[in-house]
Amino acid sequence: MNTLKEIYAYRHMIFSLVRKDLRGRYKGSVLGFLWTFINPLLQLVVYTVVFQMILKTDIERYYLYLFIALIAWIFFSASLTGGSASIVAQKDLIKKIYFPRQVIPISYVTSCFVNMLLSFIVVFIVIIFSGTGFSISALLYLPVIMVVEYILALGTALIVSAVTVYFRDLEHILGILTMALMYMTPIMYDKSIVPDKLLPIFNLNPMTHIIDCYRDILYYKTVPEISSLLSSFVLGTAFLITGHFLFLKLQRHFAEEL
Repeated sequence: MNTLKEIYAYRHMIFSLVRKDLRGRYKGSVLGFLWTFINPLLQLVVYTVVFQMILKTDIERYYLYLFIALIAWIFFSASLTGGSASIVAQKDLIKKIYFPRQVIPISYVTSCFVNMLLSFIVVFIVIIFSGTGFSISALLYLPVIMVVEYILALGTALIVSAVTVYFRDLEHILGILTMALMYMTPIMYDKSIVPDKLLPIFNLNPMTHIIDCYRDILYYKTVPEISSLLSSFVLGTAFLITGHFLFLKLQRHFAEEL
């Protein structure tokens, strides 16, 4: 509780870091903030061409099926890979002044989360133009699964940001692990094609349940399965608790290591 109170006391610093990251993310580029929307759209085009036109997937409205999962995945992967370097990137700030060190990964993940929210505007536009519409009762669960994913992303960012201070190679290893995890998450394919003997392994991946919930809400227009929602919440909370205590233990020597 003391940690939460301290972080809340530094909420203005978190807002300032989030604003700085959002403004500086595409600073100097010609299209600027439009890359928030262009980047996922370009990825969508590439994956759609490969999986629908070349590999011939038979999923109806595959572009929408993929886009919903892709936006959610981009947020998580950015939080994981970028979050790992967040403490190291702010080493000068850490050495000069005191503040709760958790502020840095929190602000980075929050910045990625805001970016995802803006990207979902494009998802809603695609849904409207596709003519599939929305289910109001299902949409009520969308903020819930977004918060659950935020909890998961924050938990993983706390873990990797703290460990990277002591083991700098982790930042590069995570690039490979994130790619592997992407293909072990049903983003570009349906979970039904996964062999039964591998399903327990896939279900240990919290993003599997989160992607299922997003698709239930926005693609199938149904209320997410309670089992998927509960599994994603439990796994996300476990990561957050683990990340919190690991970060508290490792932060004591950040200044010396940096």
